[in-house]
Amino acid sequence: MEENVDYKKLVEAALFMSPRALSVAEISTATGMASVGTLQEILNNLVVQYKNGDTALEILKISDKYMFSLKEPYASKVSRLATGPDLSRGALRILAYINKNDGVLQSQIVKLFGASTYDYMKELEEKEFVETKKIGRSKKIETTTKFREYFSV
Repeated sequence: MEENVDYKKLVEAALFMSPRALSVAEISTATGMASVGTLQEILNNLVVQYKNGDTALEILKISDKYMFSLKEPYASKVSRLATGPDLSRGALRILAYINKNDGVLQSQIVKLFGASTYDYMKELEEKEFVETKKIGRSKKIETTTKFREYFSV
């Protein structure tokens, strides 16, 4: 590690600049930190610092990745300032249903939302918010890691 480099601040800057959650390996590459143990320690300290700090920000750990987010109630109060997910209203409705019923069959969604479901499903798959697995004559629909990162779920 270089002298005169504050790696804690460098890790913090990497998380701040990234629009998505980053793995330890991605943070290591971005910051030039070779010691995964030291990096993990820095990340753990930052998570605690932001959780207990007098700030509207927090660092979330989603699976094995980290990202900046806003604490509640601040997130819900200013969320209208964020840009939308570039999804149609119908696709958002279906995505919300899939999130609530993870592992739902596409045939069930079609029964609830109609034939337009197929177009919305294509849109959601293209954006990589859902993944499908063939089950008999239907498909099992589940949300992806990208979905959880994007919507901070």
